[in-house]
Amino acid sequence: MKKLLSVLMALALVLSLAGAALAEEPVTLVYAEVNPLDTIVGQLASDFKAKVEELSGGSITIDLQPNGVLGAEAQVLDGILGGGTSVDISRISAFALSSYGCTKATLLSLPYTFVSRDHFWAFANSDLADEFLAEPQTIGLPLRGICYGEEGFRHFFFKDPVASIEDLKGKKIRVSDDPVMTGLVNGLGASATVVSFTELYSALQTGVCDGAEQPIANYKSNAFQEVAPNLLLDGHTLGAVQLVITDNAWNKLSEQQQQWIMEAGEYASNLNAQNSQAAEDAVLEELKAAGINVVDVPDKAPWAEACKDVVTAHMNGNDDLYQQILAMAP
Repeated sequence: MKKLLSVLMALALVLSLAGAALAEEPVTLVYAEVNPLDTIVGQLASDFKAKVEELSGGSITIDLQPNGVLGAEAQVLDGILGGGTSVDISRISAFALSSYGCTKATLLSLPYTFVSRDHFWAFANSDLADEFLAEPQTIGLPLRGICYGEEGFRHFFFKDPVASIEDLKGKKIRVSDDPVMTGLVNGLGASATVVSFTELYSALQTGVCDGAEQPIANYKSNAFQEVAPNLLLDGHTLGAVQLVITDNAWNKLSEQQQQWIMEAGEYASNLNAQNSQAAEDAVLEELKAAGINVVDVPDKAPWAEACKDVVTAHMNGNDDLYQQILAMAP
């Protein structure tokens, strides 16, 4: 009898939660992702979608749009901040908002800041990270951060073999329109060349640029190894990312739905932390097996030294915050 009562109580709880979800006004949120779903950040998107729809009992549907079909990252952000409503949620590079007045976000892209994944996750799970996620709201941008994630360290790749920092001299390396990355590339003796991500493959193919940089998984998923089969593992920055939701979308949600969004973000972030290293290692082994020339950089000190002026120039008065991030290294 007690067992039957326990089963009935559990069933009542499930039905109660399902009823609460169904009572919420159904809403569909469009999620923009520039990379394919088989990348680390693509998996982050899929995990987030699945958890939101599970928690909400279907009252929230995530319309996931990968492969840059809604535009490159900068185009998506420009649209959101310009008042557009075609995108509700986007996965962006953590430093992307630095171009829109978020000076704290810049710190996450400074070269050779994070010494390991554990270092990044020590930051991402700290109270300091919450302060960074809240920065858009504090300066009046119409979006808010949900959670952090990462897609692995970013490395250079080239059409021709490159084995040392000296080999970068004069190379045309693709960058987004970002002053930190431009300073990094120029500091290493190369020539920063602004090219849209969606045009990068053809730019490498035609010689508009000699190389570029991406996390390993994105390098493979976008088939850049076909036109630039030389991968240099310098790990100049960690590919820190965040999910953001627009104020327009946030305000359409009930308080309960907002809680589900944040809970799903935490869930997807935790899975990302657990799985990103293994996923990246598997991709790297595939690339090596396919004959890609992979060169490690065991001593990054000369690289960091070449970029020290870039770090100093982009503190934006946040020196203390930057030191707090550095101090989190295990």
